[in-house]
Amino acid sequence: MQLIGMFDSPYVRRVAVSLNLLDQPFEHNPLSVFSAFEEFRSINPVVKAPSLVCDDGTVLMDSTLILDYVEALAAESGRTLMPRDLAERQHALRIIGLALTACEKTVQIVYERKLRPADKVHEPWIDRVIGQLLAAYGTLEAEVANRPLKAGADDINQAGITTAVAWRFTQHMTPNAVIADSFPHLRELSAQAETLDAFKATVFV
Repeated sequence: MQLIGMFDSPYVRRVAVSLNLLDQPFEHNPLSVFSAFEEFRSINPVVKAPSLVCDDGTVLMDSTLILDYVEALAAESGRTLMPRDLAERQHALRIIGLALTACEKTVQIVYERKLRPADKVHEPWIDRVIGQLLAAYGTLEAEVANRPLKAGADDINQAGITTAVAWRFTQHMTPNAVIADSFPHLRELSAQAETLDAFKATVFV
């Protein structure tokens, strides 16, 4: 398999970390959707990161759909990053949804601030997105405080992976939008997760 995309994308990184933890070998091709647009398009015409080129040549996209496929591959060896118990799975899905929302809102802020011409930036829209971002992290902080997420190599699951990846991405790209000291449980989860080999293999700075 070949994973296409750069690790500074939280979506690419969550797939890479998951592949590592599930012991699924892959080749990483760090193409940028910006600077390597034409080369990326030759692999996936819609130029979406992450893209996963499967062993049979099929190209999958969207991190959640890619991870669904990866989970099916890993199931043959009995490995999974998703809880099997229904209640635990429901909770994990809630956490993952909040973390992915945080990723989405961070990306929106980055695009507005870095890609849109200054005279075209609409501050009321950015304020709204920042409000949604803070709501996502505020809810995540409360959830993790109430039900801590595990962050060990043998017990971290997809909820922990996606939350840690999202937090690292937001702190790197928009540190002034989300003050780390206000979210001690998320900060600690991220710090623990980043010590794992699966995370260290995907460091982007």
